Amino acid sequence: MLEGWACRYKILPNGTRQILAFLMPGDACDLHVGLLAEMDHSIQTLIPSDVVTIEKAEMEAMMDNHRGVARAMYTAQLVDAGTMRAWITSMGRRTSAERVAHLMCDLYLRANNICQTNNSEISLPLSQILLADALGMTPVHLNRILKEFRQQEIMRLERGQLIIMDPINLAKIAGFDENYLHRRMRRPH
Repeated sequence: MLEGWACRYKILPNGTRQILAFLMPGDACDLHVGLLAEMDHSIQTLIPSDVVTIEKAEMEAMMDNHRGVARAMYTAQLVDAGTMRAWITSMGRRTSAERVAHLMCDLYLRANNICQTNNSEISLPLSQILLADALGMTPVHLNRILKEFRQQEIMRLERGQLIIMDPINLAKIAGFDENYLHRRMRRPH
């Protein structure tokens, strides 16, 4: 992803959608897809976006000839796997409020990492329906939680913006530990 937002998702037989990940600028959509006969999920851009595709042979040549590129791609896959584990933990063991708080911390930190924050704000072009599909809850239930966070002056969503008013409390509610994002990777000697 060069610009914009996208998501990975699956459609269940009953027609419901589960969003598996949000993709931001700098994220790789699916580095491993060339190894598989077909994808087991779909990817959709959520706003006008610039996405680059790299042919399998060209990617293999880059990985073979440039150790740093190969390491960066491998690291990106490790971060994707860590993020997936964090999302699975949220869906399986966090309360609804903890899930919302965790996702907002995740999105804010990832946006901050790519210099797309303005103090405590990020552009968040995600509807409550999209967020609910990522969090495994109904839009009505999500709206109640967002209202509680807004009333407690913790965070609010407003016209495509996420505004975090109390980042310490939001992280505390989420039980947020950023280690899964592997931002402190050791550099090779």
